[in-house]
Amino acid sequence: MIRAPLTLILAALALPALAQDCRDLTYEGNPYTLCEVDTAQADLRLFLADDTGTPFGQFSAVDRALAEQGKTLGFAMNAGMYHSDRSPVGYYVENGIEIMGVVPGAGPGNFGLVPNGVFCIREDRADVIETTAFLSRGTDCSYATQSGPMLVIDGALHPRFLVDSTSRYVRNGVGTTADGSRAFFVMSSSRVTFHEFGRLFRDALDLPNALYFDGNVSRLHAPQIGRSDAGFAMGPIVGTVVDLGASTHPSN
Repeated sequence: MIRAPLTLILAALALPALAQDCRDLTYEGNPYTLCEVDTAQADLRLFLADDTGTPFGQFSAVDRALAEQGKTLGFAMNAGMYHSDRSPVGYYVENGIEIMGVVPGAGPGNFGLVPNGVFCIREDRADVIETTAFLSRGTDCSYATQSGPMLVIDGALHPRFLVDSTSRYVRNGVGTTADGSRAFFVMSSSRVTFHEFGRLFRDALDLPNALYFDGNVSRLHAPQIGRSDAGFAMGPIVGTVVDLGASTHPSN
């Protein structure tokens, strides 16, 4: 784990109080790190590749690109499964442009543990939506990433999760409130089962819908708490964008 530079920590601390908040918590004996985002206040986006089409792969690469605009990452994490060339396995939209279409059925790996879902970012809100429901609604997203499996579906755990499962990984995912006003990005700090991870979103955070992003390669960038993970190159990345000029020179 790489500690974030002091400038990034100060930038994160300069955010509006309710825009985002990263903190550690423990539930049922398992430690987690949670970043809660106010979707009306935060500039929440997805990132895949730079202007040349080269995948960012690392939080530091996204930060360098944002720095050219006088901005930085407030928080970020990997956001969905990807192929060896870093392209997304499922549906992916960035800045209103569809890069990958919706995969309506099963896909590779945990993505194929249907039902899977879509994390959809729109103006002033973000929602986790099960894939078939997403297709039936015809929702337009400014940013979207498809992953799987769903962790919580309309208040119920994924039907194929086992209480006594022996499959344990460091896992990360996202859950959203019913009104889309808040998104909760969570990464486990130890190896947990799908059932344990889903219970955190359903029971501890009381969220109606939650989506699994990935496991084992899960990483988090949270300069607010002095953390920025590095490792194998990632595919899609979700994060908040902070305008450094606005954060250091707030209006009267």
